[in-house]
Amino acid sequence: MKFLVTGGAGFIGSHLSDLLLQQGHQVVALDNLSTGRVDNIAHVRNNPNFQLVVGSILDERLVDKYAERCDGIFHLAAAVGVELIVKKPLESLWTNIRGSEVVLEMANRYQKKVMITSTSEIYGKNTNSCLKEDEDRILGSPLKSRWSYSTSKAVDEILAYTYWKEKGLPTFIVRLFNTVGPRQTGHYGMVIPRFVQQALKGEPITVYGNGKQSRCFLYVGDAVRAMSALMDLPTSAGEAFNLGSQEEVSILQLAQMVIELTGSRSEIRFVPYSEAYEAGFEDMFRRVPDISKAGSFVGFKPTKTLKEILQSVIAYYRKEPSLVAAGR
Repeated sequence: MKFLVTGGAGFIGSHLSDLLLQQGHQVVALDNLSTGRVDNIAHVRNNPNFQLVVGSILDERLVDKYAERCDGIFHLAAAVGVELIVKKPLESLWTNIRGSEVVLEMANRYQKKVMITSTSEIYGKNTNSCLKEDEDRILGSPLKSRWSYSTSKAVDEILAYTYWKEKGLPTFIVRLFNTVGPRQTGHYGMVIPRFVQQALKGEPITVYGNGKQSRCFLYVGDAVRAMSALMDLPTSAGEAFNLGSQEEVSILQLAQMVIELTGSRSEIRFVPYSEAYEAGFEDMFRRVPDISKAGSFVGFKPTKTLKEILQSVIAYYRKEPSLVAAGR
């Protein structure tokens, strides 16, 4: 088959492109390279089944052209990362909402199945022990830019679900919980690559807040295998799926693990949220997914422990010292 992967030169998009090519498919990666990198897909540029198209999901004619020619669409292109959202909320809202509108409109024109990539940010400040797909959203004030990303992705989800319900367009949603691995940039507030780079340079590891907030980290390879399987599954249409790990760790514990695994002499420095982001910034204390639904549909189950994920990221950056030096 032939798939359009928006954001195909990004961290997750490039790993998904790798998997689809390994499965014998053709891939058109559409990316404006604002956060994606050519280096992420350099190893497949000469593959006859791969094509990089440098362009924007806001370009309706461009999206129309490749939507018509593909068999399915993986929509990953978006403004991502808390840091970027806080600094450029209007641009992020426009990219996420209007971009998804364009992709869904063109997919509907040619009746192509679409995966919409969403986020655990959807749940906001809901700290239930295992967040299920139908949990309530608990958000802060709309006047705080912190919540614009969650809101924009909620609109994406509503659009996808409505296209399926009203127009019969086969869409499905994946909500990613802190997906990590090699190629992820330390820009835009991504915590594991930032910690690893700081540790390898011997710089203080900056923990935002008090470090007691907890997260679960999923290996990117597990995420993209689930995405591909759900695209293949007819019954995934009209559904939303959590994709994440259930191995919970505090951010302070994470920093300590990175120091131990790198053998670094870095110290841990606590940074107030107001200094890292903006005054009045609100964070989620805890995010742990219920992943039973994806498990029942496609047998999804994380295969790598957090320690193994950290080791893979550390090995990646040790092989790419220029990225460490540049803080990328």
